Amino acid sequence: MAEITASLVKDLREKTGAGMMDCKKALVENGGDIEAAVDWLRKKGLAAAARKASRVASEGLVAVATGPNAAAVIELNAETDFVARNDKFQDAARTLATLALAGSGDVEELRKATWPDAGVDVSHQITTLIATIGENMNLRRSVRLSVSAGVVSSYIHTSLAPGLGKIGVLVALESTGDQGKLADLGKQLAMHIAAARPEAVSVAELDPAKVDRERAILADKARTSGKPEAIIAKMVEGGLRKYYEEVVLTEQTYVIDGETKITKVIENAAKTVGAPVTVAGFARFALGEGIEKEQGDFAAEVAAAAGVKPAAGG
Repeated sequence: MAEITASLVKDLREKTGAGMMDCKKALVENGGDIEAAVDWLRKKGLAAAARKASRVASEGLVAVATGPNAAAVIELNAETDFVARNDKFQDAARTLATLALAGSGDVEELRKATWPDAGVDVSHQITTLIATIGENMNLRRSVRLSVSAGVVSSYIHTSLAPGLGKIGVLVALESTGDQGKLADLGKQLAMHIAAARPEAVSVAELDPAKVDRERAILADKARTSGKPEAIIAKMVEGGLRKYYEEVVLTEQTYVIDGETKITKVIENAAKTVGAPVTVAGFARFALGEGIEKEQGDFAAEVAAAAGVKPAAGG
């Protein structure tokens, strides 16, 4: 009989989504044969989560949790929007945000965190939730922001319940000024970020590779004008300034009034709160962004389930 190692148990768990103890028992019952253990778990109905693991999870919830001088945001995905209204799923999203706030916000660390009152880690609890609710789920990402002095404000757009929605924003403001007024500013900036979708706080924080790519595109377009290189260089710089106004928070126009640059908004706020204000960072999570969603043929799916071929032409 093969030795039942921790590594073998881990491999079976990843393959089936079943619990650790169930995986160990399956391996013991099948002499360490992992494929036989998979079949054993399936017969016992303990590998249900694994059969759902290949399905795309692009719906779900974004959740935020806030505390003194810190806040966290997480994205928990499921397959359908319907599940986002499930109480168990909502409770899970809230718990994950709370755990992220209590930790560093690193998603890998969060997956290993202990689930409250369950004695298992987050990954195991999500596997249990998959089996309970019946849809594939994925803890996709998490971020925690904190400041030594100031506030971390949050905002949820299209909120389904307190702290839960489709878009979640955090904005960290460093300042020793009036905390109440600073929190008001933070809420307004978070709303701006939700709408304007900046990629960085400042030009210096932009990904250099993205800037280089934009510069190259602008230069190629400018050269089609046939103008001298000196003029092309000025055209490129003008194009980059416009690019910065689109993707850099401090260069954007404030969506609240449609005319003031964010840099000026922050300068004016410093007078109101009674001390300098610095945007220490922000995070914006839009549910499902960047996930390639499956484009299924619904009629074909129904026909397949019924065991018939769909009619020609739809």
